[in-house]
Amino acid sequence: MIQLGPFKVEHPFILAPMAGITNSPFRRLMRRLKSAVVVSELVSANGIEYMGQKTLDLLKFHDEERTVGLQIFGEDTERLCKAAQYVERLGADFVDLNLGCPVPKVVKSGAGSAMCRNPAELGRTLSAMVKSVKIPVTIKIRTGWDADSRNAHDVVRAAADAGVAWVAIHGRTRAQGYSGQADWDYIAEVKAKSSIPIIGNGDLNNPETAVRRLKETGVDAVLIGRGALRNPFIFEQAVALWRGESFSEPGHERFVDLLSTQRALLGESFPPRYAMIHARKFLAWYSAGYPGSSEFRKKVFTIPEPEDLWREAEAFFHSSMNGRDLGFMREEFLMGGHG
Repeated sequence: MIQLGPFKVEHPFILAPMAGITNSPFRRLMRRLKSAVVVSELVSANGIEYMGQKTLDLLKFHDEERTVGLQIFGEDTERLCKAAQYVERLGADFVDLNLGCPVPKVVKSGAGSAMCRNPAELGRTLSAMVKSVKIPVTIKIRTGWDADSRNAHDVVRAAADAGVAWVAIHGRTRAQGYSGQADWDYIAEVKAKSSIPIIGNGDLNNPETAVRRLKETGVDAVLIGRGALRNPFIFEQAVALWRGESFSEPGHERFVDLLSTQRALLGESFPPRYAMIHARKFLAWYSAGYPGSSEFRKKVFTIPEPEDLWREAEAFFHSSMNGRDLGFMREEFLMGGHG
């Protein structure tokens, strides 16, 4: 067990919140596969204010997910406080404020990465949020707005003064989006001067890199995003390495079992049509890099019936994984975005 802010957790490897990806069924799956903590995709504080059903659906979680945080975003302090209070009433373990989203429509409103441009003003918002709830408030940021204005040190100081429980840092600026390389040296610098826990994030495509970054930088934990979409077993593998143990690559039986589990979890949470939409996305990500994956992905998005889709997926992984070297699962993946 390790201490992460106010929580005792099994280990320092955590599923990163990802828009359109970290829904409740996937979070449950990743908890079963050893992610120490899970966080929802970002949810609009304005949407919570107006109680839109789609927004409220994004906030649903299962007890199996604990320790679980719900992530919100917005530009208005009062609405952020109300949203944090709503998250608390729902029973989440903590509320996470997204201060890293680089998407133009989010930034244009003054939310996401834009809020970090003025650390003093941000500090006032964070202080108000912390005072508005009894559960911990955490934040996720980037290193800065652009290469000339990297100010994560100032943001972390403001967060610490406000009583924020921890800061997760994606090692890119807002201007970089998801291009270039995450700057883990800068994350290490921020960690060295921080009085509160720092969680590192960016380019953790395999368990070896996750463990190495953790040890090299001294961060309290790491967030793994895209790496879990290529290799959903990355958390249990990272934990094994961290503990000085070995691990074996998953065989096709384990992958087929995983598909069966994910299908059941999606079916519990979504109507059939939406379950299919989510299933197609995950199957496309999981299959990347295997022989015949391009042809398989075309089928994934055209097969209309769930039974046929999952049967095709089982057949694909059975044939493609059998005796296959899985070294490709350690390569860069989805470099256009997420986690």
